[in-house]
Amino acid sequence: MVIGTLLASPWTTWGISGVATAAVITRPFSWPEFIWAVAGAGLLVALGLLLPGEAWSGVAKGTDVYLFLTGMMLLSELAQQEGLFDWLAARAAVLAKGSAIRLFSLVFGVGTVVTVFLSNDATAVVLTPAVAAVVKTAEAKEPLPYLLICAFIANAASFVLPISNPANLVIYGSHMPPLLQWLPRYGLPSALSIVATYLVLRWTQAGQLKQEVSADIEVPSLSAAGKMAAFGIAVTAIVLLVSSAFDIQLGLPTFLAGAATALLVLTRSKSGAINVIKNISWGVLPLVAGLFVLVEALQKTGVTKVLADLLQDRVQHSATLAAWAVGALLAIGCNLVNNLPAGLVAGDVAQLAHVPDRVRSAVLIGVDLGPNLSVTGSLATILWLAALRRKGQNVSAWTFLKLGALVMPPALLLALAGAIAFG
Repeated sequence: MVIGTLLASPWTTWGISGVATAAVITRPFSWPEFIWAVAGAGLLVALGLLLPGEAWSGVAKGTDVYLFLTGMMLLSELAQQEGLFDWLAARAAVLAKGSAIRLFSLVFGVGTVVTVFLSNDATAVVLTPAVAAVVKTAEAKEPLPYLLICAFIANAASFVLPISNPANLVIYGSHMPPLLQWLPRYGLPSALSIVATYLVLRWTQAGQLKQEVSADIEVPSLSAAGKMAAFGIAVTAIVLLVSSAFDIQLGLPTFLAGAATALLVLTRSKSGAINVIKNISWGVLPLVAGLFVLVEALQKTGVTKVLADLLQDRVQHSATLAAWAVGALLAIGCNLVNNLPAGLVAGDVAQLAHVPDRVRSAVLIGVDLGPNLSVTGSLATILWLAALRRKGQNVSAWTFLKLGALVMPPALLLALAGAIAFG
């Protein structure tokens, strides 16, 4: 009887969800993140805390996100396989003409473009190895300032466009603003975020940027397949911009564009489809599905309704103060539970509370930009850390936190100010 009562308690659901989320972040036994998310979701169903139909409903809510991620992962892997990112990074190194500071600025620019048009995960997973290769070729004695760019710009530029971060799709769901509404709403906050991140990051790395770098960089030739990959990415960006302008959900267009680009590139590529498929991080999909199920369980306990009522009450007192508070709290909270589950919950709470645009903007900015505080803040940063380790580099959580405490707050405050003032 006591056991049954405990199992039926909301605390059990909260506990399982909390432990599963913590395991996603910390990866016990070095097991992949998706195992812990799926295990948590499976345990909720096994204990009867969530019916199979309810769990499936949670999984189904992520359909647009799965399609978006699959299309983006296809594009990213094609670009990686055909050397497009290596070519872009090498071109940036040549343009630096032996200047460490100019190379820093150019890598930052490339990282911004990749994040805006291919999402922050692509910057973390694909651009990081390319930058590592370039700084090695440029004989930079201190490669870390350039590698740090890949982590920080992945989050700082992740709300320029709806496609820049999967969390954007999670927060807005089927209510994504059309592009012509998105750009005025997030254009200024994004610009402030990017500029502030650049200035503080360059200031903190000034000592290491006094080094010399080689100007003798060999730019790899870009194959016909690589040029097709670049063309496919450019066309995909246009398709997504048009889809967003007409208020069309982005998942299916992204998937179709990625699949079409893959078919086009593979007709000229020396590598086969198997190489593309096996190198894609497919575990991201069950990870996101598991997180959707965990959030579905939390909704069943009524916690999102309580939070929505609380937020609605704050908004009625002052929408401006509510926006500042929710943006700051989410920015910190993302580093405790990771921004994907935080974004899922925050998006549902904002939807239930029927908050004004400036508050919704603050929610998104907190979820997207807050993770620049620590290595646990976003999936992109976790993937960046894994990419670094594969290249023999390592950044401790404490080192990143000390730097993030300087880089993130100014960007967050400026971005929130821009969103609230013009929202």
